Amino acid sequence: MLLDTPSLYFRAFYGVPESVKAPDGTPVNAVRGLIDMIARLVRDRSPERLVATMDADWRPAFRVAALASYKTHRVAADGGDQVPSSLDAQLPVIEAVLDALGLARLGAPGYEADDVIGTLAVRAEGPVDIVTGDRDLFQLVDEDGPVQVLYIARGIRNLEVLGEKEVAAKYGIPGRGYADFATLRGDPSDGLPGVPGVGDKTAAALVTRFGSVAGILAALDSGTTEGFPAGSRFKLAAALDYLAAAQTVVQVVTDIDLPQVDDLLPRTPRDPERLVELADRWNLGSPVNRLLAALAP
Repeated sequence: MLLDTPSLYFRAFYGVPESVKAPDGTPVNAVRGLIDMIARLVRDRSPERLVATMDADWRPAFRVAALASYKTHRVAADGGDQVPSSLDAQLPVIEAVLDALGLARLGAPGYEADDVIGTLAVRAEGPVDIVTGDRDLFQLVDEDGPVQVLYIARGIRNLEVLGEKEVAAKYGIPGRGYADFATLRGDPSDGLPGVPGVGDKTAAALVTRFGSVAGILAALDSGTTEGFPAGSRFKLAAALDYLAAAQTVVQVVTDIDLPQVDDLLPRTPRDPERLVELADRWNLGSPVNRLLAALAP
């Protein structure tokens, strides 16, 4: 099981009231919500291995260099991410709790959590569940793993389990073609404009016909006119620079040189004394106990 940890703690932050606080008045809603999410996932899905992936860089330079608009809507005045201060203060607590529990936590300098997930998913031998609220990771589904996405858009209690067949049915595209589909139709959440005039249906038809953005570019270059929905060929030809750049932005990296981590699910906490200290200081006793119960053999 690969956790898109930023996706989970953002959802927890906005889903659990900020009135949930530590004894000193510090909000701990994201911490408590995340711990409860992990407890439910462990209890319901029984993974043997688990990695909580992290953003070492939420807006990597190589993606910004390819497409300047990448996540610009999230850039704060100081150039950093517009993370609410009450959430930012909870991130060190999240990391400390995960470490005390003994849950593997992994990021990679210069990369997002998505890229760590992509690399681990490709490297894995056996089934992989990717837990996320980010549709970009739909591109990693693979029947051969199988690699599937546990999509949390409707909450952790209403997971949508998506493999290749489900992605194909949902978007009318080849199961592993989501990255190309998103490149064409755009994704405002990432600052990805898409090709002007190309919506969901046209994007799906193009990916189904040509297989990928690379296939579309090859067809344009060769002068082929067949297979393009009405008017789309001219729109695509006018967006060649964007299409070439967007592939670097949308494609999840799958070949990062990552260190080996002990990702076996711990049955007892790595540092019980530290965990008790954190639970007492931050008012985390109930969710920590629920997670410990889920982890117990």
